[in-house]
Amino acid sequence: MSTQSALFVSHGAPTFAIEPGHAGPRLAALGRALPRPEAVLVVSPHWMTSEPRVTTTARPETIHDFGGFDPSLYDIQYPAAGHPALAERTIALLRADGWSADADSTRGLDHGAWVPLLHLYPAADVPVFQVSMPAWLDEESAYALGRSLGRLREDGVLVVGSGSLTHNLYEFRAGAADAEYAGEFAEWIARAVTAGDHDSLLRALHDAPHARRAHPTTEHYLPLLVATGAAPRATPATVIRGGTTYGVLVTDSFVFGADIPATEADTVEG
Repeated sequence: MSTQSALFVSHGAPTFAIEPGHAGPRLAALGRALPRPEAVLVVSPHWMTSEPRVTTTARPETIHDFGGFDPSLYDIQYPAAGHPALAERTIALLRADGWSADADSTRGLDHGAWVPLLHLYPAADVPVFQVSMPAWLDEESAYALGRSLGRLREDGVLVVGSGSLTHNLYEFRAGAADAEYAGEFAEWIARAVTAGDHDSLLRALHDAPHARRAHPTTEHYLPLLVATGAAPRATPATVIRGGTTYGVLVTDSFVFGADIPATEADTVEG
C-alpha cells in the first residue's frame, strides 16, 4: 500500500459542481494522476462541532447545505461509500493524540466534500468519510489536527482539507472582474507552500498581504493548515491553478507529497 498525499482543495461556491471552469478539469486530471487511495478523508468548514467528530456510516448521504442557487444543484447525488473501519481507526488515532474525538453514525457529506470530489473522483468509486472542524480551531490547532490525521496517509488515506484560498463573501459578485488583492494574497500563499514554509503559512492571516480582506473569517483558510500539517515539512508541494470565480474566490489547490506531471501542475516564481 502506497503512502498517500495530502491535498488542499478550494471548493469554491456550490455552483462549482455544475460550472467547473478551469479548476474542475484540473482536479479531474489530478484524480487520474494520484495513486488510487483506500479512502478519502475530508475536513470541511461546513461541518463544525465542539470537538472532532468522524463519520462512520457505510453509505453517507449527499447533504445540500446551501440555499438560493440553481435548482439543479439540489438534485445532484454523490453516492460514494463510507469507510467505517478507517473512520474508527481515525477516532482511535485522534484520541491517542489527546483529541476528544467521537463517531457520528448519521452524518453525510457536506458540499465542502462532495462538490470538489465530483471533479476529483467523478465516478464516486472511492470511499469517503469526514472529520469535523472544532469551532474553536485556530492556526496552531488546525495544523496539529493535520499532524494527527497525517498518519493515516500510510494507511492509504488521502487527507483533504477543503476550504477556499480566498473567501470574502462580502465582495462575492457574479461576473465581477478578478480582484487584485485576492491574487496577491493567493500568490504569497503559493510561494510559501512551494517553499515548504509552514511557519509563514501559520502566520499568513497576520503577515500575508490583504489577509483580512481575503479571509474576513478564518474557517475557509484553516483547512489549508490541516493539509499542511498532514505532510512533513520536507514534503514537496505542487500548485494546481484553478483561476478566480465571482471576482474574489481564488480556486487554486495544493498537493503535498506527490509527483504531478508537468502538464497538470503549475509552477510559482518567487
